[in-house]
Amino acid sequence: MSIEEMAAEPGMLVLARESRGWTQADVAEAMSQLETGTRISQGYVSRAEAGRLTVTGDRLLLFAAALRYSPEVLCSTADVHGVGIGLVHHRKRASMGATGLRRIHAILALSRMQTKALTRAAGLTGEHRFHHIPVDELDTPPDAADRLREEWNLPPGPISDLVAVVEQAGALVVVRDLGTSELDAVSQWSQGEPPLFLLNSAAPPDRFRFSLAHELGHVIMHTEPGTGREQEEQADRFAAEFLMPHEDIAADLKEGVDLARLLELKGRWGVSMAALARRALTLNVISDWQYRNIMVEMSALGYRTTEPEAVPRETPRGMARVVNQLQQHDGLSSAQAARVAGLTPDEFDEIYRCASSLSESPALGTSLR
Repeated sequence: MSIEEMAAEPGMLVLARESRGWTQADVAEAMSQLETGTRISQGYVSRAEAGRLTVTGDRLLLFAAALRYSPEVLCSTADVHGVGIGLVHHRKRASMGATGLRRIHAILALSRMQTKALTRAAGLTGEHRFHHIPVDELDTPPDAADRLREEWNLPPGPISDLVAVVEQAGALVVVRDLGTSELDAVSQWSQGEPPLFLLNSAAPPDRFRFSLAHELGHVIMHTEPGTGREQEEQADRFAAEFLMPHEDIAADLKEGVDLARLLELKGRWGVSMAALARRALTLNVISDWQYRNIMVEMSALGYRTTEPEAVPRETPRGMARVVNQLQQHDGLSSAQAARVAGLTPDEFDEIYRCASSLSESPALGTSLR
């Protein structure tokens, strides 16, 4: 289909703009800078997004260049919102506003389109080992975590590479700069597709791991939108048990809990000192008074903002393997692979080829089959 026969989908223009964190005026300014001698107004962008005018031909190419997506993406009629925004889970701070959250949801929707296009082009079916585990007063979130560890044949003790475990189960994991420090991770599991976990590259590595486990809990336990803090608390309890099983960590904590011991255990378990202290409290190893004193001491030292001794950062390899297959086995160039995802080559390399130089780990197997 020629560019003259293509027309932008209004909803995709909105989604693409929101993923950049831009206003309509920002888009108009970017288009004006690209179109020498022509001034694009905010009103024009508004009418295009409302579907009151048809965007095709040179104007479609101009929108695509300004927003840094391919014309095909802007013309997509795919159900970009999946099964509903209520089933998008995110680990965020309460201070994050609606505008920032819309951007994250837009990035998630476009990431799902990109990963779907790439895996389909590589001929991968998206098989996975995820299923829902309902929880209630009797079957608790820690029970769900223990059951999943057993089903996935995880050995006792710390999980050395959580990203690898999640990818081995068939999920898609994408790490990128989400343009905010207010959110660490977001996830969605759409019907008929593997779960997608989108993680903020700006998150500290120790929070990164707990956030991924938190999102894993959402995906496993929650099939409907929740109210209040209940689902967030359930996801936290799941994550704590999945990363720090009570039977395995109790002995480590009972040897004593002070800052020196928490720092030592941080290196072993790959979670923050704050998470370890909280785990000691929930397992009744320390009292409320002891926990509060530890938090006060950590605050005084600045550890509530930045903890010492960062844990190694984990890197997804699944999508990098998909890209390698497209290039090495299917003969696509970098530009052609980027075109499949609907991105510019530079952004495509940054997001999907960042781990492609890493060697294949025999322990990981194939994340998608």
